[in-house]
Amino acid sequence: MARATSTRRKAIVTVIAWAIGIAIFFPILWTILTSFKSEGDAIASPPKFLFFDWTLENYFTVQERSNYFRHFWNSVVISVGSTLCALVIGIPAAWSMAFVPGRRTKDVLMWMLSTKMMPAVGVLVPIYLIFRDFGLLDTRTGLVIVLTLMNLPIVVWMLYTYFKEIPSEILEAARMDGAGLRAEILYVLTPMAVPGIASTMLLNIILAWNEAFWSLQLATSKAAPLTTFIAGYSSPEGLFYAKLSAASTLAIAPILILGWFSQKQLVRGLTFGAVK
Repeated sequence: MARATSTRRKAIVTVIAWAIGIAIFFPILWTILTSFKSEGDAIASPPKFLFFDWTLENYFTVQERSNYFRHFWNSVVISVGSTLCALVIGIPAAWSMAFVPGRRTKDVLMWMLSTKMMPAVGVLVPIYLIFRDFGLLDTRTGLVIVLTLMNLPIVVWMLYTYFKEIPSEILEAARMDGAGLRAEILYVLTPMAVPGIASTMLLNIILAWNEAFWSLQLATSKAAPLTTFIAGYSSPEGLFYAKLSAASTLAIAPILILGWFSQKQLVRGLTFGAVK
């Protein structure tokens, strides 16, 4: 009886999990399918799901209208650059809070996290003026700086959580063997926390890749990433759904592929320390 109940419960959980997964993935699937439709089929009522005239015209039009590969390269440089900068700052910060905590360490962590609750538009004007005066508008360097600062609280929090799971005795043993601060972080702490650092890096890349607000406000042409590339298909004449879907598919495809191939590492890192 107990085994039958357990089997039934697992089946229910499986069905619910599949339903949630399909519900989450369906908008992405619909976007991909719409990218292969003509503009007429894209706005047809009732909607055409699979039975329509498939075409690659939207992808050719998108590439002719704007240089996809330039936007793609900007996204790569900005997301990877901001992630590396956040790790360079976040690893020592998380190390100090995890292994040399002070009386206000938790307060500092909560304050850092609270900055994520502030609406970005609230600091748009001062940041815009600072970037204008320092010549950082429409530059990849400017976007790397602002995205580093934007995602740094999450990086520090995640790394702090992973570092707290590492026994401090290991670092004390390294110090007794003559390891300095640099050697302790680089050769002892970092290798032990590779899963956590890798998952933090992957999450930060995804967040930076998908960031639209700052990209639209601080970049127009030279440093415009793929989020700006997508926004270019909204015009005063209206939305061209098929072309917009093609641009969106081209923008999300790289990060979907990255997530697919790194899902095991990402899950392993996000559950690092959760199971004893």
